[in-house]
Amino acid sequence: MSASRLTLALSDGALRLPEGPVAVFGPPAGYDLSALRPEGTTIVTHFFPDAAAWAQAGFAVAQAAEGPFAAALVILPRAKDAARALIAEASAAAPLVIVDGQKHDGIDSMLKAVKARRAPDGTISKAHGKLFWFTGGDFADWAAADRAVDGFITRPGVFSADGPDKGSLALIDALPPLKGRVADLGAGWGFLARHILGSATVTHLDLVEADAVALDCARRNVADPRAAFHWADATRFTPDAPYDAVVSNPPFHVSRAGDPGLGQAFISAAARMLTPHGSFWMVANRHLPYEVALGRSFHHVEEAGGTPGFKVIHASRPHRIRH
Repeated sequence: MSASRLTLALSDGALRLPEGPVAVFGPPAGYDLSALRPEGTTIVTHFFPDAAAWAQAGFAVAQAAEGPFAAALVILPRAKDAARALIAEASAAAPLVIVDGQKHDGIDSMLKAVKARRAPDGTISKAHGKLFWFTGGDFADWAAADRAVDGFITRPGVFSADGPDKGSLALIDALPPLKGRVADLGAGWGFLARHILGSATVTHLDLVEADAVALDCARRNVADPRAAFHWADATRFTPDAPYDAVVSNPPFHVSRAGDPGLGQAFISAAARMLTPHGSFWMVANRHLPYEVALGRSFHHVEEAGGTPGFKVIHASRPHRIRH
């Protein structure tokens, strides 16, 4: 849907790309880039599953734009501050900036904000969204900046950038001191990890996070030699050795629509990574249907705490799949 606006703009001549390399900021896996050639196009993304998908499709992939580029295409994210930061990065990397997004992701307000600084060279409306483009303009003050939150550093666009979310708070209230090798799946910017490492009996902690920006924050927030940081898809991560415990506040959506399958995949991954007598501690919204997946993956499952909105679950003794 979104890419059709780019294709339309290029095919009818309203938008002309200059000769030279193109950077595409934040395209989700499956976004139609058929209007661009993989050679000469660099995907700039912080999200590991998208990075892996674009690399497999033959595109160069980077976490930051290393220009200069002739043009930059920004796929508008939902978070306003993150969207502004991408436009700032794109305008610093290329003279021509193209922005594509849906109305429910704030494309109209972003167009208005850009107009206050630089008149767009063109605009196309289609399929409940817009694509507009502009040349020049100073957007340096939109660049991403650190946020200090209760002794932690976060950045715009990461999950719960304004402070610990209620689920993580419920989880640490119920979590006992852990020991041995531990993993934090979907570690974010390190809130849970710092609490886990408060136990002297933890010998090693792997922080596994798909968002490279959040993981960079975690590296700054968790200064402990027992911690190791992994930019990876937690559902496919393979540890060097099994864990004695896995902790997670798993995501339940990537786009606007919720997807309980994400949390179910985290449950299966945790069971696969644990020792035969290992434990899994997770928190989830009470309405999410994880009990069947937990029962499929573990011999013992119990609710170990929570709040009216969140349930903390302790599962142990993972089932072993026979091949």
